[in-house]
Amino acid sequence: MAYVISDACVSCGACEAQCPVGAISQGDTQFEIDPEKCIDCGSCAGTCPTGSISQG
Repeated sequence: MAYVISDACVSCGACEAQCPVGAISQGDTQFEIDPEKCIDCGSCAGTCPTGSISQG
């Protein structure tokens, strides 16, 4: 199950650099995770300063 980013995201970009497969990108209002690319490694969740990333 892919990770997801909640509305608590402040668009700091910390997660984007941690994704080894490039599944995270800036959306219209916050960062988004492409579920087709996500490999469920959790690297992004550990780096999010607001705890906005969890397994969907």
